[in-house]
Amino acid sequence: MYFFARVFLPFLLFVYIGIETYLRLQHTSLCGEVGCALAGELLRFDHIYLNYFGLAGVLSLIITGYRSLKSSFFETLFFVLLYSGIAFETTIISYQFIANPEPCLFCLSVFSSLLVIALFSQVKHFAVVLATVLFIFIGLNTLTIPQNRSFVTAPGLYLIQSATCSHCKKIKTYFSEHHIAYTPISAKEINARGFLKFVDISTIPVLIIKESSNMTILKGDQKIIAHFDAKNKEEVNPMPVQNSTLGLSSDFLAAGGDAGCALTITETPSCADDNTTPILQH
Repeated sequence: MYFFARVFLPFLLFVYIGIETYLRLQHTSLCGEVGCALAGELLRFDHIYLNYFGLAGVLSLIITGYRSLKSSFFETLFFVLLYSGIAFETTIISYQFIANPEPCLFCLSVFSSLLVIALFSQVKHFAVVLATVLFIFIGLNTLTIPQNRSFVTAPGLYLIQSATCSHCKKIKTYFSEHHIAYTPISAKEINARGFLKFVDISTIPVLIIKESSNMTILKGDQKIIAHFDAKNKEEVNPMPVQNSTLGLSSDFLAAGGDAGCALTITETPSCADDNTTPILQH
């Protein structure tokens, strides 16, 4: 029984990871789901190195598992490696469940295999293993982890706002009165806050206007309303209007006119003008 649990099962897992590693090197995979592709985006390095690490870890399990049949020292070492591997995989799987819309099936398979090995290797300690897995998952769920998804996807208006912000309410009322469709994005969203920090904006409301060829960012209720008022006047009395946003041409920062790269940032007056509401920093 111990040979089956500590040598044979780890050997099967080693073969499974080895096949996946070979396929990865051939630019294919046993895991063709979206979660498998997204899992690689969460790593700081190429995901193939994680496969190498897994092969080395499982090979160590096979060696220590075989030696554990006759040595208490190697038995202890076997369980240290096994439980460390389970904790490692639990952390990765838990993070994927939180950050991605679906987890990696390959990672789930490795994780499940390690649990089966732990179950057959030492049944009386398996409850402790499950408790450890559960508390790692709960611990990660208490953290604010950005989800690996996009908010600004299709052309349209996206308003980063807060339900308690008076300036945001002014914008939403204006949009409602003028029948302007938009997508609200809460300023509490970690991805939204990260985006605002990236472009060095510390106040809301912020409107993102995504078009097929460029993206415009307007900050502050006065600037946003003025933009649409001017647009309405142009529709009533059309006349050539030169782009004056920041005094720059429309193709500035457009990477030589490459479609989809333009980014226009319109600043608002300072906080002394009482035009924006600060985003609380945590």
